[in-house]
Amino acid sequence: MPFADRREAGQHLAIALLRFKDRHPVVLALPRGGVPVGFEIATKLGAPLDVVLVRKIGHPWSPELAVGAIADGETPERIIDEDIVSELDVPRAYLDEEAARQLREIEHRRRLYFEDRPPLDIRNHTAIVVDDGIATGATMRAALRAVRKRKPDKLVLAVPVAPASTVDSLRSEVDEVVCLESPEDFGAVGLFYADFRPVEDAVVVDLLRRAAAAQAQRASAVKPKP
Repeated sequence: MPFADRREAGQHLAIALLRFKDRHPVVLALPRGGVPVGFEIATKLGAPLDVVLVRKIGHPWSPELAVGAIADGETPERIIDEDIVSELDVPRAYLDEEAARQLREIEHRRRLYFEDRPPLDIRNHTAIVVDDGIATGATMRAALRAVRKRKPDKLVLAVPVAPASTVDSLRSEVDEVVCLESPEDFGAVGLFYADFRPVEDAVVVDLLRRAAAAQAQRASAVKPKP
């Protein structure tokens, strides 16, 4: 079992990302499971922490099977797995309706997580996009493309675990990938954690507040005295 929990995974991942500490990093986590991982990275790198709001578009009769994903932004980033849609004959009307429903959920989570503050400006920064793991990569691909539109200086994908084939498929979306475990025989993300209990919204809100307070304290410490 590589990781005790998401906190430990984030601590290990933070060590692998230390070389970006002086590259103006901003950590962008996928809620909800990616936020505890991202919090540890942001703490170690002395970086701001924010979230990338993205939702899976599940199959109409098997919601756990991703047929696509949609990510927040001025123009929402929508990804559809055309092979799965064609093979399973998923109706186009369903894809449109489900994408609209997930956008409404993204709006709800924006109000919950951001608390009226705008997303961080990541221009001229190294954007480190984090999750607790990746399976098929559809959700992460939508998130990465949404972040790329915000014009970071460098885009890094950082995850504790993902299948080797998925990691390879995402390399073209980023400038660099940092993945601690990439087994061929994957199964599921949760199999690589001793504790993989769901992360509640209250935990996400608390970690974002704590990260914001730490960032404000760091900024105050380096502010020149009048």
